[in-house]
Order: sequence, then structure tokens, then C-alpha cells
Amino acid sequence: MALRSNPTGWSPVTKFFHWLMALLILGNGFFALWMDGLKPSLNKINMFALHKSIGLTVLSLFLLRLLWRAVDRRPPDEPAPRWQQIAAHAVHGLLYLLIVALPLTGWLFNSAHGYPLQFFKQFNLPALVEKNPGLSDLMGSVHEYLFWFLCLVLVAHIGGALKHHLIDRDDTLRRMLPFARTRRSAPPVPPGDTP
Repeated sequence: MALRSNPTGWSPVTKFFHWLMALLILGNGFFALWMDGLKPSLNKINMFALHKSIGLTVLSLFLLRLLWRAVDRRPPDEPAPRWQQIAAHAVHGLLYLLIVALPLTGWLFNSAHGYPLQFFKQFNLPALVEKNPGLSDLMGSVHEYLFWFLCLVLVAHIGGALKHHLIDRDDTLRRMLPFARTRRSAPPVPPGDTP
């Protein structure tokens, strides 16, 4: 199995990063919203510590994804009007910015609140700023609003992928699905057989 992307599809490594990060980001975001409504307890503190560690994991995976992207080739875009290609790249750019901004604002919130930040209880990470209640409140709000903005951008991202799949009937979505074969990579249909 080739590890790198080819003209008809994304590599298994790229797909792994894409789907793992999507699950971690959305799962961690909704996990935090659910935890927020719980009564204060030691269990809640431990759950928020897990939330922070998952956020740091997302940031680490994103950096690895960027390194992989630097050495992996990108499949060419499926044919589409220029404005759609620009919109798709703008949405991807926004997603990348939000993937970085979410954990960083969480880290800033945690630092400004004066909480320790541990990575899965293995080691401490440094505070990004001194304790500052006003900044903590601001970063907490920004962190939550960025998550909801990310959800809106994801609606555009998923909507675009479904439009390509269901209306344009091209390989845009298939190229990123874990086990799907693209139409161009499917074996040829023998003469006389219906596809």
C-alpha cells in the first residue's frame, strides 16, 4: 500500500490525520459543553484535565499533519467553477486556523486562570501568560465561540463534500473516505457488462 497521495486520492496517512482529528475535535468540544453543566467535583476537574490533554493532542497532530503535508503530494482538485475552488480552499484555510486557535485559546484561558496544565498527567506545560482574571474570562468566551464558529465552517465543508458527491457525482468525497475506491481507480468494466 502506497503511503503517499496520488492523482486519484489522498494517502492513508492523510486520511488517518483527517478523520482522527475530526473525531477528536468534535468529540472534545461536545464533551466540554456537557461537562460545563455538571456540578463542581473532583471528577469534573479530572474530566476537564482530559479535555485539555485531548486539545493538546489535536495541536500536536496538526503539527504532524503539516509536516506530512509538506512531503506529500496533493491530488488535483476535481473540475469545478473557479469560485467553488476558491471557496473550498478558503474553508480549508479557516478550518486550519480554527484547529490551531481552539487549543491555543484554551491554553491561554487555562494559563490566565492560573490552573496547571498537564498532558495526560505525564508532565506539566508552561503557562503562556501570568494569572489574569479578565483575560481568563475573555479567552474562555473566545474559546467557546470559536468552537461554534468551527461547527458552522464544518457545515460548509461537509455540505460542499456532499454537493460534490450527490450532485456533481465526482470523487471529491470518495478520495477522503477511508476505504472507498474512486471512480478513476476502480477496475474497468468488461464490455457488455453494466456498471
